[in-house]
Amino acid sequence: MKTIKTSVRLNNGVEMPQFGLGVYKAENGTEVTTAVEAALQAGYTLIDTASFYQNESGVGEAVKQSGINREDIFITSKVWNTDQGYESTLNAFKKTLKELDVEYLDLYLIHWPVGNRFLDTWRAFEKLYEEGYIKAAGVSNFQIHHLDKLLANSSLVPAVNQVELHPRLTQIELRDYCHEKNIQVESWSPLGRGHLLKEPTIDYLAKKYGKTAAQVIIRWHLQNELVVIPKSVTPERIVENADVFDFLLSPEDMNVLNQLNMNERFGQHPDHFKF
Repeated sequence: MKTIKTSVRLNNGVEMPQFGLGVYKAENGTEVTTAVEAALQAGYTLIDTASFYQNESGVGEAVKQSGINREDIFITSKVWNTDQGYESTLNAFKKTLKELDVEYLDLYLIHWPVGNRFLDTWRAFEKLYEEGYIKAAGVSNFQIHHLDKLLANSSLVPAVNQVELHPRLTQIELRDYCHEKNIQVESWSPLGRGHLLKEPTIDYLAKKYGKTAAQVIIRWHLQNELVVIPKSVTPERIVENADVFDFLLSPEDMNVLNQLNMNERFGQHPDHFKF
């Protein structure tokens, strides 16, 4: 049985918590600070933010106020599309460190694959990784063809690929590819932006296990060996989302959830992303 402290070992040996808090659209200031503080108090150790979210300073403030050692909190951020390129990525990273008020990041991601610019961005990531400013380098929203291009031009294999993933979008082909390349898959929008909470099959399983629909879905991610970062700004919901380590979905019920796949996205497809 996993616990809230369970981690996955990345391809460079870094231990990354398998469960954490996403803060997309959490307003900077009291809202995001309260959310992160509630998560840390509940035992979360992974916090996922991005420069695009414009709440890095609030996240950093909550980390400082928590009294928890910086080394015991795994902080992820991302470089935004308009900052991609070698020098601009290095400059964006400096700003992210300043906003978070930390000396390093545990994981830094390329937020979206932008044309061929992500190759120059990745060169900047290589420099930051070699100099110890980031413990692990990864990508977000990369499809197989993006990863092929990246791997053909670099010896540094991404440690993580964070993508939209949930029972309606299981991404099996991409997951199999990443598994083969030893890239950890991380799920954003793990609850399908709330759409899956009203799914009758999930509601049935929630009643069967005496859990909420969200807890059943989060458990599905964990049992699929995915890193999962459900987003909430409500302290009670943040605690509730973490109450998923006292039950197991049966293999049969895991398969039932797997069969919900419709290749349905609630966010943009990486190949069609406009910025």
